Amino acid sequence: MDTSPALVPTTGLTVLHLFCRADIEVDRGAVADAISWVGEHDGQVVLAAILGHKADCCVMALCADAWVLRELQTRLNRAGLVAADSYLSLTEVSEYAAGMPQEMLDARLYPSLPPAGLPAFCFYPMSKRRGDKDNWYSLDYARREELMRGHGKVGREFKGRILQVITGSTGLDDFEWGVTLFGAHLDDLKDCVYTMRFDEASANFADFGPFYTGMVGTLDDVLTHVVA
Repeated sequence: MDTSPALVPTTGLTVLHLFCRADIEVDRGAVADAISWVGEHDGQVVLAAILGHKADCCVMALCADAWVLRELQTRLNRAGLVAADSYLSLTEVSEYAAGMPQEMLDARLYPSLPPAGLPAFCFYPMSKRRGDKDNWYSLDYARREELMRGHGKVGREFKGRILQVITGSTGLDDFEWGVTLFGAHLDDLKDCVYTMRFDEASANFADFGPFYTGMVGTLDDVLTHVVA
């Protein structure tokens, strides 16, 4: 690990969502050590207990160096948290964000997670539609910018109830973006996604992947509830 040259994006952070199954023999100490190790290498980790059959927990890790995230995945696997699904992406600033204050751009590129007071968690991937009738990429820039500004206006109605982290994954994973939502309550997540689907940018041009939903917690909280 220490001899591998760093692989970092030009700007921003590499983001890895690991949706894990918890082996009955999970080594809690080894999991804690793996997460601490990421922090020692300028990374951060968000843990969430996942509801339903898709996974037991999510380990969302952010770090500039992709090798750190690969090592985290290996260490978690050895400790008994085995990835059943995953998503790879990068923090980014949208091409439609021209004119935003620098502090807002920095918050998108280098978020500090998890946010306080928003324990409800949801992740889903999405892409812009490229159909015969509705093709996002056949629109000119001015029209795309208009639609995204309207989309953002709807999203801002949920300020204080939802923090949205959008990461880019074109060419890196199966969809074009990953969307991570942190909410005050589970119904805040539901209301936000439902409301924004009526916006034209989503209604006509968005395709969604699977949803993973749960609760953000400490390592002890998450493992206590997901390890049999």
